[in-house]
Amino acid sequence: MVFVGGIAYVAWYKANVLDKIELAFSAGYDPALELADRSMEKNTKKPQAGAIAWDTDGLWTEHLRRDDQDMMDRIVNGSEKGHYFMLLGPKGTGKTTMLFDAMRAIHAEGASICDAHPDLEVFRLRLGKALNYEYHEDSQTGLFQRRDPREGGPALDIERALNKLEKVALRYSARTNRPLVLILNNIHFFKNDDEGQNMLLQLQQRAEAWAASGILTMVFSSDDAWPFMLMRKTASRMHVVSVKDLNPRQALQATVQMRMSANQGTETEEAYREVTATVGGRLSYLAKIAKHPNMLSQAEQMLRVEKAWLLSQIGLIPDHDDDVMDEQKWSSCSWLLLREFVKMRQEQEREVQEQIAAGEKPSTALQNLPLPVLPYYRCRQIMTRPDFLELLDHANIIAIDINHNVTPDSLLLLRAAREVVEEEGFDEMLDDVRDRVDEIESLHRTRELTFKDVKAGDRVWLTVDKGGARLVENDS
Repeated sequence: MVFVGGIAYVAWYKANVLDKIELAFSAGYDPALELADRSMEKNTKKPQAGAIAWDTDGLWTEHLRRDDQDMMDRIVNGSEKGHYFMLLGPKGTGKTTMLFDAMRAIHAEGASICDAHPDLEVFRLRLGKALNYEYHEDSQTGLFQRRDPREGGPALDIERALNKLEKVALRYSARTNRPLVLILNNIHFFKNDDEGQNMLLQLQQRAEAWAASGILTMVFSSDDAWPFMLMRKTASRMHVVSVKDLNPRQALQATVQMRMSANQGTETEEAYREVTATVGGRLSYLAKIAKHPNMLSQAEQMLRVEKAWLLSQIGLIPDHDDDVMDEQKWSSCSWLLLREFVKMRQEQEREVQEQIAAGEKPSTALQNLPLPVLPYYRCRQIMTRPDFLELLDHANIIAIDINHNVTPDSLLLLRAAREVVEEEGFDEMLDDVRDRVDEIESLHRTRELTFKDVKAGDRVWLTVDKGGARLVENDS
């Protein structure tokens, strides 16, 4: 009876595991979406009628509906089959917001989201929570087995979870004729080492197989470019969606809408244009400005904070000690690139001002300039150190897109860098730092020979060949 009961329990437990995972994809409660909705309900206010009328292209919602939202809706509701997706863009551009909006539209039916983490044990638990999977830790059969289910480490546990998810996806797809959607958010949080890269490869292999069969669509979201560079090597069904800042018109429209929603009053059109020209089209920046009583002072404060943060990350130290030589090498090479971006911006403004003087463009054209762009290979040449580009991208100082083009991370950062570059004596200080680095490196390459027991008048004969210096004769 114990043996038969054990077989029945194991069969029931395995079936229950699949039912619980399928329940995680049912319409209704989703842990991550529930938190997002709770925050939205707390902060949402009914907008007032403003003094300025703007064409909002539809009714007001909590978030400005972006052009990419239609694609996000198709991906999350399962309309896009046969592919998996990578969302790539700087921090604060609205990638997660669009995914939540798409999930909210279908009440999270057939979709689940999970945040990545540098510690794979933590990611293991987060994935289990998103899939409603306990990794057999709630099984009573542990009393009769010798090995701990977690003995193999997080990678094997995650592989077990993906095996169970595959069975659920097959069952769900056969019943509904649509794939499940699993969103892995912020995969740049994985460490860029062997362990983190192996985890990405493990997930990508599943994404490729599931996309080919059409049973599950995986969506990867990243602020940094290195996961894309890694995954594109073996990708055959991956589609990349580049999420960028709003253009000047969209940024102006979003600021007005969020300002009205926050009930902070109305300003003149010129005030709105001035703040968007300062911070650009980054949604996270516009949200901070819209909620502040004084938009202009908040924009200036954000610029000062951005400049101070930038200097704290790559500030120059002309007479630095050799202990910080590597850090100053990174800082000086970074400023070479930022100075080039500032020069490109100055050239853009010079050309537009000439066109405005000639009557070819309106006076507001200066506020609609795109961010300066450099090809990846050109940035390597300017910095002379290609390995620094990834560090700058990770620090949110630059942004690398899917076409291997490099831009400043945001308009706010470009303005902060411009204030530093245009300060008197910046070029001389940058040259001094680079000269100091060269001097320290030269000292490190210098070798000193010391001869003991040599008296005044003694002569030492040396010969130098490919094998180095060699003592030939010591003649007193």
